[in-house]
Amino acid sequence: MAHNPHAPQPGPEGTHDPAGSTQMFRAFVDEGEPQRRQQPAPASSGSKSGVIVAVVAVIVVLGAVAWLALG
Repeated sequence: MAHNPHAPQPGPEGTHDPAGSTQMFRAFVDEGEPQRRQQPAPASSGSKSGVIVAVVAVIVVLGAVAWLALG
């Protein structure tokens, strides 16, 4: 069988820590990327209009329920 240096090797205790490989991979990936600042996503007008429509719908439903209850 061929020797694979990247294959999981048991440690001195006979167990392998998979989190160590993940941490090394993340450090490698983060090292290669330039540091970018997170910019907030611009608010879309679709979400604002959806909220307005929902508020109007709630007001209409509450008005209809009050009209039926009092009428």
